[in-house]
Amino acid sequence: MKKEKTYVVIIPAYNEAESLPGLLTELKQVLPDVPVVVISDGSKDATAEIARENGAYVLDLPCNLGVGGAVQAGLQYACSKGYDFVVRIDGDGQHNPADIPTLLAHIEEKKVDLVVGSRFIGDKVTGVGTQWRKLGNIALAKFLSVICRNKVTDPTSGFWCVSKELANYFSHYYPTDYPEPEALSLLCRQGYTFSEVGVVVRQRQHGVSSITSIGTIYFALKVFIALVADRLRPVDRKYARKNSIKE
Repeated sequence: MKKEKTYVVIIPAYNEAESLPGLLTELKQVLPDVPVVVISDGSKDATAEIARENGAYVLDLPCNLGVGGAVQAGLQYACSKGYDFVVRIDGDGQHNPADIPTLLAHIEEKKVDLVVGSRFIGDKVTGVGTQWRKLGNIALAKFLSVICRNKVTDPTSGFWCVSKELANYFSHYYPTDYPEPEALSLLCRQGYTFSEVGVVVRQRQHGVSSITSIGTIYFALKVFIALVADRLRPVDRKYARKNSIKE
């Protein structure tokens, strides 16, 4: 008998007590039998308590590691439990859980290691932010498309589904400084594959983004430098995918 694939949803969250109840309710409606893990990244509010009250398993980190460290903690937990696929969704409610089945279907159909939910694919582009953020995203997407040899449209998306093999690699090496774009670069160098699928990004219900217009320019410049530096990092052959390595 063919073994059923297993899934888990991880949610990195920093001070998202207001947004989590609605998000977790939607997740229960869309994926009632899929476990959800909230990684409270040193939150100063009731994020951990709210997550537990709404049925999520909680990794309550004692200090703020940043989104990269929180995601890595979630991936380490998922790998320890042996899940076949890990879905990562942000805790601010901007990603629609109703799009998760699309990500899951896409990763199995395309036989890739990572599927990224992109706000820039489809008829309706959503969640773009300021003009500076839009320009920064376009430049970063074009640069990553070149070095990854694969089209990238949404390099900073925090909504994706990852295979067991790639989750294992990321559980050891997930980037902490600029996690989303660096992760794309690193996985390609290790021989893993990725694809994008269109999703709708909603307006943030609570709180505001920490990245300003000037911060967007500064962020983009730092990411470009980090990506260039990543090209000098040696490939870890222990975690290479089928020995298909792009130097």
